[in-house]
Amino acid sequence: MTRIISLLNQKGGVGKTTTTVNLAAAIAAEKNSSGKFNKVLVIDLDPQTHLGLHFGIDESATSGASVYDLLMDESVTAKDAIVKARKNIDLITSEVDLAAAESELASKTDRHDLLAKKLGPMLSLYEYILIDCPPSLGLLTLNALAASKELIVPMQTHFLALQGVSRLFETVQMLVGGINPELGVTGIVLCMHEKNTKLAREVVDDLQGFFDASRESDVPWKNCIIFDPPIRRNVKLAEAPSFGQTIFDYEPECAGARDYAKLAASVISVFETKTVKVVVEAPSLKSRDIAAADSLNEPI
Repeated sequence: MTRIISLLNQKGGVGKTTTTVNLAAAIAAEKNSSGKFNKVLVIDLDPQTHLGLHFGIDESATSGASVYDLLMDESVTAKDAIVKARKNIDLITSEVDLAAAESELASKTDRHDLLAKKLGPMLSLYEYILIDCPPSLGLLTLNALAASKELIVPMQTHFLALQGVSRLFETVQMLVGGINPELGVTGIVLCMHEKNTKLAREVVDDLQGFFDASRESDVPWKNCIIFDPPIRRNVKLAEAPSFGQTIFDYEPECAGARDYAKLAASVISVFETKTVKVVVEAPSLKSRDIAAADSLNEPI
């Protein structure tokens, strides 16, 4: 069964694209239950186009369709938009015109389900589909979440990150109640983590307590875990995109590569074992009300 995973945080600069790229590379290096290497499709839904650049692929140099064409043109299929990023990794690139898609999609009656419909015929070809979402809760992100079965949230252990996660989870709950009842929050990836700081420990405790209090509730994050290991702050992870390489291409023995390899193993195993991490008691996260889906276009 294909696992379709959105990676999302409406706060920018938290390591979302870095996690998408390196998680895809690490998963593609693992063998599945059939003894074959996992096939991974990565989709860039961010108009900044950083995902393709991280793989060394410039969207302006590709002759095929982009994710913008995929969403806006009914005749374009997902197969038309795919480019080869690495062995066992295919990519659907973004483009800067995607920034205009929010307003252009608003008039479409099926505006939330466009991506899901286009991905349907491709599911038998991949074990994993990873979607790099834009840093907003607009229509592009809603398309990603409507197409996904799982959500992974990369975040830094900062106080404001807690507020963003709270807002994001309420959006997910709204989607589960309407557009996509199969969506669940799989886990949190701690990026650029500095475990020895007091702030980091307090934020992790707060998150753990929040998830612990949700275990018996009928919410999409009741089985959510904080993935182990966290991704340590590592300069090699920051350098790799400038060379158009994954961390495994650039410096496969560095701390960042080791962390992402272990993270991939955790992402794979949490689905297979359904293991839930026992966490300690801590204060609950605060949340705030959100409006209807079509009003959630709030880039940050």
